[in-house]
Amino acid sequence: MTTLLILTGPQGSGNHLFAKIFSQHPEVNGWTALCDTYWVGHDQEPFAEVWRDPVKASGYPWSSHQYHVTSISCPYRDHGQDAWPDYEQFIDTVQAQGINIIVAVIGRDQNVLAYQETRLRKRVTYTDFTSQLPRLSKYNTIFLSQELAYLYRDQYLQQIAKQIDFPFEYRADILIEDANAKYFKPIEQNWLDPLIIKASNK
Repeated sequence: MTTLLILTGPQGSGNHLFAKIFSQHPEVNGWTALCDTYWVGHDQEPFAEVWRDPVKASGYPWSSHQYHVTSISCPYRDHGQDAWPDYEQFIDTVQAQGINIIVAVIGRDQNVLAYQETRLRKRVTYTDFTSQLPRLSKYNTIFLSQELAYLYRDQYLQQIAKQIDFPFEYRADILIEDANAKYFKPIEQNWLDPLIIKASNK
């Protein structure tokens, strides 16, 4: 059965990262331009026009591959303005073509998201996405973690691919640079440290 994996989450949560990860396998029709470069704007994502006008899903060449992947952040930027994906119309139109849908909700540390969104969008936007979660819960929804991808790497990603029955090919170079690292600075001491050290030495 033809399957479409929808990767979605707050702006900055890892849409590009997971789109690159799940587009590597030759059996997957994904964001191939992103596989060969570090970053590409979402206006060049293969399904960008379908997200703008979900009716176009009825004319998409689904027969080209058994597996497809698309990435959309919420909200996303369209011609300089915030826009919200119409999940229901998009998914309903795709399912009407006989396509199996898997919705993968991407998560990232909320503090990092707040820093990143404020820097690039001048406001925190991840709360806009969390308000959409009840609408997405009725679909075949799984959750992906950027932190777990960097921590457990191929073991985590292979397990996800197995759970959703989706082709997967691991490329270690994609996870070389942890995008969260720039937000963290070590602290010298926390008030709880002496108690933990004392307990650990018993």
